[in-house]
Amino acid sequence: MNLNEAIGRLNDAERDLLAYSHAMGVLSVDGDTVAPKNSAEGRAQTMSVLSGFYHEIITDPALREACGIILAAPEVDRVTRRRAEERKEESDDFFITPKDEYMAYEALVQEAGAVWHEAKGKSDWEAFRPYLEKIVDFNRRYAARKDASKAAYDVLLDNYEKGCSMAALDPFFADLREKLTPLIAAVGQKPQPDTSFITGRFPVEKQRIFSDKLMALMGINRDDCAIGETEHPFTDSNNKHDVRITTHYHEEDPTMSMYSVIHEGGHALYELGVGDELQGTCLEGGSSTGIHESQSRFYENIIGRSLPFCEALLPLMRDCFLQMRDVTAEQLWRAVNKAQPSLIRTEADELTYSMHVMIRYELEKAMMSGELAVQDVPGEWNRMYKTYLGIDVPDHRRGVLQDSHWSFGGIGYFPGYALGNAYGAQMLRAMERDIDVWGPVGRGDLSQVTAWLREHVHRHGRLLLPAEILRSAVGGPFDPSCYTDYLTKKYSEIYGL
Repeated sequence: MNLNEAIGRLNDAERDLLAYSHAMGVLSVDGDTVAPKNSAEGRAQTMSVLSGFYHEIITDPALREACGIILAAPEVDRVTRRRAEERKEESDDFFITPKDEYMAYEALVQEAGAVWHEAKGKSDWEAFRPYLEKIVDFNRRYAARKDASKAAYDVLLDNYEKGCSMAALDPFFADLREKLTPLIAAVGQKPQPDTSFITGRFPVEKQRIFSDKLMALMGINRDDCAIGETEHPFTDSNNKHDVRITTHYHEEDPTMSMYSVIHEGGHALYELGVGDELQGTCLEGGSSTGIHESQSRFYENIIGRSLPFCEALLPLMRDCFLQMRDVTAEQLWRAVNKAQPSLIRTEADELTYSMHVMIRYELEKAMMSGELAVQDVPGEWNRMYKTYLGIDVPDHRRGVLQDSHWSFGGIGYFPGYALGNAYGAQMLRAMERDIDVWGPVGRGDLSQVTAWLREHVHRHGRLLLPAEILRSAVGGPFDPSCYTDYLTKKYSEIYGL
C-alpha cells in the first residue's frame, strides 16, 4: 500500500465510521427525548449491532496499516496526520476489546440509561446499582488492557482530557478547596439576594418560547441546531449542520432551563464553529471534555451570569413572563448569582459548583481503584456532601442518581467541568485584552465574544490537543489561579466582602 492508497483507505473508513456514528447518535438522542419508554430494549439491540459494524471497520488491518504509512510519511499535511493519529489511537482502543464484549457493553449502557431514568424518578438506587457495577467492571478491564502500568482511572482521565492524570488533578482540586472554602464561608455570612421573582409559576409553553429567544440571542443557527426536552440536559453533535441540544423545564423556576439552554448552547456554538476543512473527519468535534466545558460554562456563567448580559436578557424575560415586569437588571444579576451550598450539581451556583465536581472525582477514583465498592457509593456520596458542602442528602434522586454520566459509562468525564471553569476564566482574561467584551454584551450582541472563541478555540476542532488550544488562546500554560481570582473578585463585589 503506497501513501496515496493509504490516504484513500483512511478516507473510505472515515466515511463509513462517521455514518455509523451519525446513526447511533440520532438513535441515542431519540431514546433520551421522544422515544416511548418500552423502546429501550429494541434500541439497545440495534445499537449493539451498529457498534459491531463500527468495531469491524475501526479494527480492520488495512486501516491500521494505512494509518501507520501516513504517520511515517513526513510529507503528509497536518490535518491528514492528525486524522491518522486519532484513528490509530481509536483503533488501538477497539483492538484490545473483543468485538462481542464491545457490542455487549454498548447494549449495556443503552439499557443502563433507560434504567437510570426510571430509577432516578423513583429514587431507586438498587435498580441502577447492578448496571453501574458492570460498567465499572468493563472500564477496569479496558484500562488494564490499554496500559497496565497506569492506574485505571488515569487511563480513563487521559481519554477525556489528553495528558490529564490524578497527579495533575489532585493539587488542582486541593487548591480549589483551599481558596474557595473560606470564600464560600464568607459569602454564607452575608444576606442572600432576593430570588422571589424567579420562583412561582412560569408556564412551560412560555419557557419554550423563551428558549427560542435565548438561542437567537446567542446567535445559534436553528437550521443547524435543534432543541429537545429530556430528564438531564445534554448536547449531541453529528456534524456542524446537525447539532442537538436539550433542556428540562421546571415550571417553578425558569432560570433552571434558561441556564441549561445557555450552557448547552455554548457546546453547540463550539461544534457549529469547527472549521469546514475538518468536516467529514474525526477532527470535526471538540478537542476534549475540559475544552468543551470551557465553552459551555463560559457562556453559562462568565457571560450568562454577568450584569451586562442580565441587562440584555431582561427585556426578553419581560416579554415572556409577567413576573419580571418590575425587576431591574441588577436585581436579576444578584438573584442568578446567589451562592449557597445545594444538592444538585446542574443547579449549583458558580461559586460552589466545582465542589460538586470534586466529590464525583473522589468517588470515581475510589471506585476505579477498588477502594470503594459500588454498593457503598451512596453512603460515601452522602458523607462527602455533608463534609464539603454541609448539607444532608434526603434521597437518592437528589443524591447519587442525579447525574446521567455513569449510566452511559462516562467515568472520568466529571473533572472536565471544573477544568472547563478554570480554562474559561483564563480565556476571559485574554479576551478582555483583545476586545471590548462587556459593551456589546450589554447591548445583546454576543457576536464579538463568539468570533474571538471561534478564532482561538472553535475552528481548530480536534486538530490541536487541549493544552495546545489553551496555549494558543491565552498565550501561555494553564494557570488555575485565574479561576479563583475571577470568583473572588466577582463574589466580593456581589456580596460586599
